Amino acid sequence: MVLDNEALYDICFRTLKLTTPSFGDLNHLISATMSGVTCCLRFPGQLNSDLRKLAVNLVPFPRLHFFMVGFAPLTSRGSQQYKALTVPELTQQMWDAKNMMCAADPRHGRYLTASAVFRGKMSTKEVDEQMINVQNKNSSYFVEWIPNNVKSTVCDIPPSGLKMASTFIGNSTSIQEMFRRVSEQFTAMFRRKAFLHWYTGEGMDEMEFTEAESNMNDLVS
Repeated sequence: MVLDNEALYDICFRTLKLTTPSFGDLNHLISATMSGVTCCLRFPGQLNSDLRKLAVNLVPFPRLHFFMVGFAPLTSRGSQQYKALTVPELTQQMWDAKNMMCAADPRHGRYLTASAVFRGKMSTKEVDEQMINVQNKNSSYFVEWIPNNVKSTVCDIPPSGLKMASTFIGNSTSIQEMFRRVSEQFTAMFRRKAFLHWYTGEGMDEMEFTEAESNMNDLVS
């Protein structure tokens, strides 16, 4: 799961309208998302899945295992959700690029696979209809060589304070935006050998950094 502070701060400012978000606010978003990913291990559900099922459905090639995650509805710490959302509204929100917790725009790439975890009392028929709907409407954003590449899961127990919620996990080619950004920052620092002495002092070798960089560049290309 790829989460970065840039995207989390963006959600706090734009969506939650917080003026000075703290790490507590960021952690609230992360905990809501990660508990959604693992809720099926902890609670009963109509259409349950475990981490192995998630991995099988989301990883088409061993090296492509970096996922973008999203959550709906996004609420700030301590706030109560006044309006109960419907399944179509949850679906629309969780596929929204603004809800992604990684600063990469999924519209700039294509989904290899995706998984949607719904929590709360709802019918699996409605969930399946929405997933088919999303794929039909946005077919250009999905690779055509993996059919039926969106997996849905329904867990009966919603998060505390909410009647319904959904978590999104997507394996998208647009994740390369984030890798490119990290690579540029790394190159700028490595050129000046900034902070390198801390690592070499602990027994690491400079070649390990070069190898890691070429590994990441392979992923991007």
